[in-house]
Amino acid sequence: MKKKISEKDLRALAEAAIAVKKNSYSPYSHFKVGAAVVAPDGQIYAGTNIENASYGLTVCAERNAMFRGVCEGQHEFAALAVCTDPVEGEAFGTPCGACRQVMTEFMDLNAPILLISLNKKGSRKIYKKKLKDLIPFPFLKPGK
Repeated sequence: MKKKISEKDLRALAEAAIAVKKNSYSPYSHFKVGAAVVAPDGQIYAGTNIENASYGLTVCAERNAMFRGVCEGQHEFAALAVCTDPVEGEAFGTPCGACRQVMTEFMDLNAPILLISLNKKGSRKIYKKKLKDLIPFPFLKPGK
Protein backbone atom coordinates (compact mmCIF):
# COMPACT_ATOMS: atom_id res chain seq x y z
CA MET A 1 0.00 0.00 0.00
CA LYS A 2 1.40 3.37 -1.01
CA LYS A 3 1.30 6.21 1.44
CA LYS A 4 2.01 9.86 0.90
CA ILE A 5 5.45 10.81 2.13
CA SER A 6 5.12 13.19 5.07
CA GLU A 7 7.44 15.93 6.27
CA LYS A 8 8.08 13.75 9.35
CA ASP A 9 9.16 10.90 7.02
CA LEU A 10 11.46 13.28 5.13
CA ARG A 11 13.05 14.49 8.39
CA ALA A 12 13.68 10.89 9.48
CA LEU A 13 15.13 10.15 6.06
CA ALA A 14 17.48 13.14 6.29
CA GLU A 15 18.62 12.08 9.77
CA ALA A 16 19.35 8.55 8.53
CA ALA A 17 21.49 9.88 5.65
CA ILE A 18 23.37 12.20 8.01
CA ALA A 19 23.97 9.42 10.56
CA VAL A 20 25.26 6.82 8.09
CA LYS A 21 27.70 9.25 6.45
CA LYS A 22 30.14 8.66 9.32
CA ASN A 23 30.50 5.01 8.21
CA SER A 24 31.83 5.95 4.78
CA TYR A 25 34.86 4.01 3.59
CA SER A 26 36.53 6.70 1.48
CA PRO A 27 40.32 6.51 2.00
CA TYR A 28 41.06 7.70 -1.55
CA SER A 29 38.72 10.63 -2.18
CA HIS A 30 38.11 11.51 1.49
CA PHE A 31 34.60 12.47 0.31
CA LYS A 32 32.12 10.94 2.73
CA VAL A 33 28.57 10.38 1.51
CA GLY A 34 25.52 9.06 3.32
CA ALA A 35 22.22 8.21 1.67
CA ALA A 36 18.88 6.82 2.72
CA VAL A 37 15.71 5.78 0.93
CA VAL A 38 12.26 5.28 2.36
CA ALA A 39 9.87 2.61 1.11
CA PRO A 40 6.14 3.32 0.81
CA ASP A 41 5.57 1.44 4.09
CA GLY A 42 7.89 3.88 5.92
CA GLN A 43 10.89 1.53 6.26
CA ILE A 44 14.19 3.39 5.81
CA TYR A 45 17.30 1.85 4.28
CA ALA A 46 20.63 3.65 4.61
CA GLY A 47 23.91 3.25 2.76
CA THR A 48 27.28 4.92 2.45
CA ASN A 49 29.94 5.12 -0.22
CA ILE A 50 32.51 2.36 -0.26
CA GLU A 51 35.69 3.00 -2.23
CA ASN A 52 38.28 0.62 -3.62
CA ALA A 53 41.85 1.05 -4.84
CA SER A 54 40.45 -0.02 -8.22
CA TYR A 55 38.14 3.01 -8.56
CA GLY A 56 35.73 1.23 -10.89
CA LEU A 57 34.78 -1.07 -8.01
CA THR A 58 33.67 1.85 -5.83
CA VAL A 59 29.95 1.89 -4.98
CA CYS A 60 28.03 5.07 -4.22
CA ALA A 61 25.97 5.62 -1.09
CA GLU A 62 22.74 6.09 -3.03
CA ARG A 63 23.02 2.72 -4.77
CA ASN A 64 24.07 1.01 -1.55
CA ALA A 65 20.94 2.34 0.18
CA MET A 66 18.63 1.26 -2.66
CA PHE A 67 20.27 -2.14 -3.08
CA ARG A 68 20.04 -2.74 0.67
CA GLY A 69 16.30 -2.17 0.41
CA VAL A 70 16.06 -4.45 -2.62
CA CYS A 71 17.90 -7.16 -0.67
CA GLU A 72 15.16 -6.85 1.96
CA GLY A 73 12.41 -7.28 -0.66
CA GLN A 74 11.60 -3.64 -1.51
CA HIS A 75 11.35 -2.69 -5.17
CA GLU A 76 9.91 0.79 -4.77
CA PHE A 77 11.08 3.83 -2.83
CA ALA A 78 9.14 6.99 -2.08
CA ALA A 79 12.05 9.39 -1.46
CA LEU A 80 15.83 9.60 -1.16
CA ALA A 81 18.16 11.77 0.90
CA VAL A 82 21.88 12.19 0.24
CA CYS A 83 24.28 13.92 2.63
CA THR A 84 27.73 15.26 1.73
CA ASP A 85 30.13 17.87 2.97
CA PRO A 86 29.82 21.14 1.05
CA VAL A 87 31.29 20.72 -2.43
CA GLU A 88 33.93 23.29 -3.39
CA GLY A 89 32.27 26.04 -5.39
CA GLU A 90 28.80 24.59 -4.80
CA ALA A 91 26.63 24.20 -1.74
CA PHE A 92 25.43 20.65 -2.44
CA GLY A 93 26.75 17.36 -3.71
CA THR A 94 24.37 15.50 -6.00
CA PRO A 95 24.00 11.86 -7.04
CA CYS A 96 26.16 10.76 -9.96
CA GLY A 97 24.61 9.82 -13.30
CA ALA A 98 24.71 6.09 -12.57
CA CYS A 99 22.86 6.59 -9.28
CA ARG A 100 20.30 8.85 -10.95
CA GLN A 101 19.58 6.17 -13.54
CA VAL A 102 19.26 3.45 -10.88
CA MET A 103 16.91 5.75 -8.95
CA THR A 104 14.55 5.80 -11.97
CA GLU A 105 14.30 2.01 -11.75
CA PHE A 106 12.90 2.08 -8.22
CA MET A 107 11.38 5.55 -7.80
CA ASP A 108 8.67 7.69 -9.34
CA LEU A 109 10.03 10.62 -11.34
CA ASN A 110 8.13 12.97 -8.98
CA ALA A 111 9.74 11.45 -5.88
CA PRO A 112 11.37 13.99 -3.55
CA ILE A 113 15.16 14.02 -3.39
CA LEU A 114 16.78 15.76 -0.42
CA LEU A 115 20.29 17.10 -0.97
CA ILE A 116 21.93 17.75 2.39
CA SER A 117 25.11 19.73 2.91
CA LEU A 118 26.68 19.19 6.32
CA ASN A 119 29.66 21.34 7.27
CA LYS A 120 32.35 20.45 9.81
CA LYS A 121 30.56 22.43 12.54
CA GLY A 122 27.41 20.34 12.04
CA SER A 123 25.43 23.09 10.35
CA ARG A 124 23.23 21.73 7.60
CA LYS A 125 21.45 23.01 4.54
CA ILE A 126 18.75 20.97 2.81
CA TYR A 127 17.68 21.45 -0.80
CA LYS A 128 14.62 19.57 -2.05
CA LYS A 129 14.21 18.56 -5.71
CA LYS A 130 12.25 15.96 -7.65
CA LEU A 131 13.97 13.03 -9.33
CA LYS A 132 12.83 14.28 -12.76
CA ASP A 133 14.78 17.51 -12.10
CA LEU A 134 17.98 15.50 -11.65
CA ILE A 135 17.53 13.22 -14.65
CA PRO A 136 15.29 14.78 -17.30
CA PHE A 137 15.73 12.07 -19.98
CA PRO A 138 16.13 8.71 -18.20
CA PHE A 139 16.07 5.27 -19.70
CA LEU A 140 12.82 3.87 -18.30
CA LYS A 141 11.79 0.26 -17.87
CA PRO A 142 8.85 -0.78 -20.05
CA GLY A 143 5.48 0.30 -18.68
CA LYS A 144 6.85 3.11 -16.51
